[in-house]
Amino acid sequence: MKLAHFLVSFFIIFSSTFSFSQDSISSWKHKNTVGFDLSEIAFVNWSAGGQSSVSGLLKGDFNRTYKRQNVLWLNELIVRYGVNKQDGVEVRKTDDVLRFNSTFGYRKDTLSNWYHSIKFNFNTQFTNGYNYPNTNLAISKPFAPAYTFFGMGAEYFNKEKKFVFYFSPLTLKNTLVLDRRLANQGAFGVEKAVYDTNGNIISEGKRTKTELGVLVTNYYKKEIAKNITFENRLVLYSDYLNHFGNIDVDWQTLFDLIVNQYVKANIGFNLIYDDDIKAKKESNGEQISVGPKVQLKQMLGIGLEYNF
Repeated sequence: MKLAHFLVSFFIIFSSTFSFSQDSISSWKHKNTVGFDLSEIAFVNWSAGGQSSVSGLLKGDFNRTYKRQNVLWLNELIVRYGVNKQDGVEVRKTDDVLRFNSTFGYRKDTLSNWYHSIKFNFNTQFTNGYNYPNTNLAISKPFAPAYTFFGMGAEYFNKEKKFVFYFSPLTLKNTLVLDRRLANQGAFGVEKAVYDTNGNIISEGKRTKTELGVLVTNYYKKEIAKNITFENRLVLYSDYLNHFGNIDVDWQTLFDLIVNQYVKANIGFNLIYDDDIKAKKESNGEQISVGPKVQLKQMLGIGLEYNF
């Protein structure tokens, strides 16, 4: 948790200290976006029944781009945290994202949109996650899991069309599960603990898992109609050594409907499939693994957004 706070604090300090202007350092460009979405429904003596609730989502997207002649360096920090409160129910988490992306590329000449690139990605969360209504045992925690990708490949970058395509035949993927209980369970694909017949631990579970595979990513953004923007992100990964051909998918789609400079509505979804992530269900007070499943998160919100 402390490291997560450190990463966010570092980038905020970086943003405020190095707010490069075109006059001072023309090679650097920056864009910061912060927003807050709110939805609420309340009932008073409503004969048809219903349950009052309020939801909030805090989000931020911080970009730093260095481009000079044949060099392109893209940096992005994405943070999201959402909660929901219903009458008679404790506050529950609805969204939790801490993600950092960095790509350094070099091209042969200034006419080409193809770059020889090195890419690094980091992804984790801020707080514990639960299989509600059970809040006694967390099913995920900060850095449990956390994912890192590091690899080399080729990237096509078209700024005018807002299109980016990246292919890497050699990418290291590390899965971190730094919580001991979750690591002993073998959560998120790490090697679980070995127990004797009496239930005593013979050897602790592994806290990390390393894979070597192929990575494909794509980003596309386009104004499809006046004040309506479509944004798409896709990440595909397959491990060479462990069931090559099983593809991990992280697909995000978002439609932004612009009301004015500060007010926006958004509709989107996030689909994830990872063969190493086993879904869990509640049975007689215990959490039982039921195997990998497609994860789908749908989003609909309206709120304030500020760019600087």
